[in-house]
Parts: sequence; C-alpha cells; structure tokens
Amino acid sequence: MTSTLTALLFLGLYLSQTTSTQKQILSKPIIWVKPNFMIPKGMPVLIWCQGTPEAIEYQLHLEGHLYAQQSPKQLERRNTVMFRIPKMTLLTAGRYRCFYRIKELWSKPSDPLDLVLTGMYDTPTLSVHPGNKVISGKNVTFSCRLDTATNKFFLLKEGQSSHPQHRYGNIQVEFPIGPVTTAHRGTYRCFGSYNNHAWSFPSKPVKLLVTEGVGDTSLVPTEHTSFSEPWDTYLLATEAEFQQDPAFWDHTAHNILQIGLAFLALVALMCLLVDYWLCRKRIQEQANRASPQKCRRRFRTQRTLDK
Repeated sequence: MTSTLTALLFLGLYLSQTTSTQKQILSKPIIWVKPNFMIPKGMPVLIWCQGTPEAIEYQLHLEGHLYAQQSPKQLERRNTVMFRIPKMTLLTAGRYRCFYRIKELWSKPSDPLDLVLTGMYDTPTLSVHPGNKVISGKNVTFSCRLDTATNKFFLLKEGQSSHPQHRYGNIQVEFPIGPVTTAHRGTYRCFGSYNNHAWSFPSKPVKLLVTEGVGDTSLVPTEHTSFSEPWDTYLLATEAEFQQDPAFWDHTAHNILQIGLAFLALVALMCLLVDYWLCRKRIQEQANRASPQKCRRRFRTQRTLDK
C-alpha cells in the first residue's frame, strides 16, 4: 500500500511539473509586413509583430541577429508593435523573425518573413507563348530575359506574389504553365536576381487571358480596357499606408509639436531682444536729456558763487 501511494505521489509531482513547464512555453508571435514584401530601393517599410496582451517587450531579428527592440506603448494595442525601416537597402533586406517576452520568459520565434529589395539591376523582359489569349486546357510558357547575366529568375502573379516561382539561368529562363484554367488568368511580372533578397527592377506586366471555350470572350478585354499597375502605384500605396497608420500620425504630431515649440521659443527670444533694445534706447534718451540740465544747474551755481 505504501509503495502504491509513493508511486502515485511521484506521478502527481511529475505531471504537475510537466504541466507547469508546458504553461511556460509561449506561443510564437505573428509577423507581417506592409505594404508588400517586395520593396523598391530607398523606400520605407513597416514590420508588424503580434504577441499577447501580457507581453512587455518585443524583439525583431534579421538573419538571426537582433535588429530592433521596443515595448508596446498603446494600452489598446499591447499585443502588437510596429518596427519601421526608413529606407530599404541591401543591409535591411533578408529574413526577419520576431519574439515577445512575458516577465523573464521569451516566446518561440515567429514564422520567417523574407523582405526583398528590388531595383538593383536592369529591367528584364517578359513574354508568353503562344500568346496571352488562350483557351482553358492549353499550355503556355512564360519567358523571362535579362541581358545582364544573373543566376536566378522569379515569376510572380499579381495577388499571389508571396510564393513566387523561380528557376536558375544566366540570361533567359522559361516557366511552363499548364494545362491552364481560369484560375491562371491575371497579371504576371518577372525579376532577375543574384541574391534571394536582392532583385532587379520588375518587368513590364503581361496579362494572361484564359477563356472557357472558343466562343467565350467574356474574359477578353475590349480595346479601351486598362489594367491597374500595382507596382507603378507603389509609392502612392506606401504613402497611404503610412498616413493611415497611428504610429505615422503620432510621429508627425510629435514633430509638429517640436517645431511649434521651437518657433515659440524663437519668437519669445526675439521679443526679449526687442524689449531690451527699446529699454536701452529709452535709458540713453533719458540720459541725453538729463545731461544739458545738469550743465545748466552747475553754470547757475558757479555764477552765484562768483557774485
């Protein structure tokens, strides 16, 4: 009986320690980027990390090394922080992960976030064969060419650019696709690269149109149809993202407040200098008026003494 109780006691202690250890393992945070994981050279980018409301500190790591850290500031958003990269360069391109801390315990790392710097090389050309208007069930081949020798090419479809296709090649590669369906229709671009995180300028967009049959032209554009150019409007999108972000307004308001205080201090200093100058001028004028009167009084006193 005693041995049974002892065994149960050790089992209870073991389960208690196991449960306590499991509770101390913090879930991994969520990481994402705005407005896009592809950032033109010199443009800003926002990286978000979401943990739990109990988190007191967040860290952002780039290629396994600490890049930035901060604590949540807004009570209503204590489970989320934002890291801002002012200008995208070769040094800021790469794989990011974030962590959060509760007391002395750090969370697991987030899933990796790859930020790609674009605009580093020449512009490739993209074409599709046999043409950009095909019937469902046919095969097509995208051909990407970059006269400046590279070693890797990427093909991206608008709206699904988080998982680009890639192939190795020096000047030109082909991306066979098919049999195609209406799910393949959309806008495509390609990039050349020497580095997974440093790409060329994007090619001009190529629109792939897929119809269900020979007589179906519902997906074929008319002569005046124009397609959006998400890459060409990147600057506008980035500006809108920053202007809508609370941190942008907090930073802007802080700068405006500092400029306003500096201006008020300058005005106050100018007022003091003007007041000091006017005061000195009045004193000087009073002194000038008082000097002849003193001379006259001395002259009269001297004449009285002579008499």
